[in-house]
Amino acid sequence: MVFAQRRSLSAFSLAVLVIIGQVSVWCFAGASLQAPLRRLTARQSTGISVSEVTTEVRGEEGTNNYRLFFLANDKEISPWHDLPLASEVEGEYFMVTEIPKNTKPKMEIATKESLNPIAQDTKKGKLREYHGPIYWNYGYLPQTWEDPEIEHPELKVKGDNDPVDVVEIGSRAHEQGEIATVKVLGALAMIDDGELDWKILAISTDDPMASQLSSVNDVESKLPGYVSGIREWFRWYKSPDGKPLNSFGFDEQPVDTTGAIEVIEETHGYWKKLRETGHGGLWVG
Repeated sequence: MVFAQRRSLSAFSLAVLVIIGQVSVWCFAGASLQAPLRRLTARQSTGISVSEVTTEVRGEEGTNNYRLFFLANDKEISPWHDLPLASEVEGEYFMVTEIPKNTKPKMEIATKESLNPIAQDTKKGKLREYHGPIYWNYGYLPQTWEDPEIEHPELKVKGDNDPVDVVEIGSRAHEQGEIATVKVLGALAMIDDGELDWKILAISTDDPMASQLSSVNDVESKLPGYVSGIREWFRWYKSPDGKPLNSFGFDEQPVDTTGAIEVIEETHGYWKKLRETGHGGLWVG
């Protein structure tokens, strides 16, 4: 695999800092553990093997022109529509990393641009950064889509019009654009500005802790405070901009592994519909 090169926390809230402090030591202490990337093939037939995928930087980092494109066998591909979703192992999926852990630039897949490269998000023409670093690798699952026209039957909110997000809790900082195989552990149903924005909780299969974690309960037992740290970070991260706090469905408790996989399968179905019918200005190939 070929990847692009990677790139003082302001106060969110004293309560948030206390919770995040419980988990950040483990995050930073483990950052030096370097496990080799696995060469993988997809269970799903997309015509593309993950081991063939490379990335290419176009434009200058830290500018509006920066883009990270994806290629397979020297042909440009969409990392949203052309990469496979599931690996060959039940419960394991491919995650594309947008934001490496311990960094601040708000990088994201450009869903409306041709070939869906990774770019830095902007607001009123200015590049966006988090007010403090994110403590986990953050990315999305290919071939998923949170349909903004479908209302969740219990939460009564609709999807956010993006691929499903992944919070990867492993010790190694991923490269931007890295395609990692992750084991699904659970999910948080975040509600952001009235939209449902699922956060899949997962760990890279090459992480030293992966064999010990198979569920949210395992995370709570072996990494106490970790799930609450993730929830509180995402609750508060927009507050320095004067925005209201995010909330979470299901009494703020994460759904289990089975529930998270159901979310993935459901949003994969929505993605299939998107590819057939399109939606708004989204680029679907």
